[in-house]
Amino acid sequence: MSLARRARQTLAALVLLAGASFFCWRFWFHPERAPEATYALIDGQRLSQAGLRGKVVLVNFWATSCVICVREMPALIRLHQQFAKRGFETIAVAMAYDRPDFVLHFARTQALPFPVALDLQGVLAQAFAPVVVTPTTILIGPEGEIIRRWVGEPASWAALERLIESNLASRGQS
Repeated sequence: MSLARRARQTLAALVLLAGASFFCWRFWFHPERAPEATYALIDGQRLSQAGLRGKVVLVNFWATSCVICVREMPALIRLHQQFAKRGFETIAVAMAYDRPDFVLHFARTQALPFPVALDLQGVLAQAFAPVVVTPTTILIGPEGEIIRRWVGEPASWAALERLIESNLASRGQS
């Protein structure tokens, strides 16, 4: 092997190692932060991300026209009811294209036990990286760090439950 080829391979390996190191440093030591968003709820109240500090928060972007979103709502309700008393919050964010009257009707008829927000201008969807596919679910830790993001229905509700459980336990609420 020529000296020039060995030097190129070494340089490529160093660049790859540097990139992997940065990735690990960025995501393990400086996780992505949830945006400082304010949710406009269907009951007229406002809820800020800053006001949720200390809680484990599940933000679910959905639409009444999304079959998967409607199908997963009972699982979200169950998760919320299971963990709400321990410092867990669920927020359902209706996409900008969803009609507010449809969202309100759905929330009332399904007796959704968690806050439902309208994202009329798409500001929340844009702030969260942007969200373009429903459902998109984001789990946020007690310090405001994004723990996990799912596009589409979570592959395992049991795994999501364990992840919520472990984050609640780590904040001293087991």
